[in-house]
Amino acid sequence: MTDTAYALFLDFDGTLVEIAPRPDGVVVPPTLPPGLAQLRTRLGGALALVTGRPIATIDGFLDPERFDTAGLHGVEQRRGGRIVGGDPADHPALRAGVATLQQAVVDLDGVLIEDKGCSVAVHWRLANDADAARAQSAAASVAGILGEAYRLQQGKAVAEILPASATKGHAIRAFLREAPYAGRRAIFIGDDLTDEKAFVPVNEDGGISIRVGPGDTVARHRLADPAAVRALLMGWAEGGAIEPEALPPA
Repeated sequence: MTDTAYALFLDFDGTLVEIAPRPDGVVVPPTLPPGLAQLRTRLGGALALVTGRPIATIDGFLDPERFDTAGLHGVEQRRGGRIVGGDPADHPALRAGVATLQQAVVDLDGVLIEDKGCSVAVHWRLANDADAARAQSAAASVAGILGEAYRLQQGKAVAEILPASATKGHAIRAFLREAPYAGRRAIFIGDDLTDEKAFVPVNEDGGISIRVGPGDTVARHRLADPAAVRALLMGWAEGGAIEPEALPPA
């Protein structure tokens, strides 16, 4: 297939970069932003990040490059430089829930609240088992109070409360309805439970799903770790054959 037959969608944490103990501790290799920009050019612009992070946070990590991005699992989206969605004022109930959640975990060691404006994540990677359990319980309690308009999404040592309508799968399908993504075959690379849910529609639509790291998966292919992802993408950027179906099976 030609380069312009594919649309590439990439998770960030655990996929492009190694997961850090704290969300702000991620290390981005200096070759990554220009390499992604080079690959975007090769793909005729059809490269986007699909992440739980806010778009502004992704921009900070990949500065000075600016990529099409579905941030906050699709709550906010940027295509062609135009951002839609992502106004915290549209979520007053969630804003009240964030305050409740912060108060509930204030005395827990190693528990971090990541307030993303239109969603909130509770991280317990640095916490002991007891405090981690209390953090999970607090997140579930607040999500229950918010009701059906929001959902609780589990990840690796993290739980996130976000609008129920926001999923990575929906975000990918939205991109595929617009140029330059329309009419192309999706490639989605991700590593987490949130990505597993997106692999399902990608598979249903005839796309190519690639899981990063170990664990059960519905993805069709697997890469060992973010270093392997970066090596693959940089090889594609430099002119290597884009043959995702030749990757190892999951």
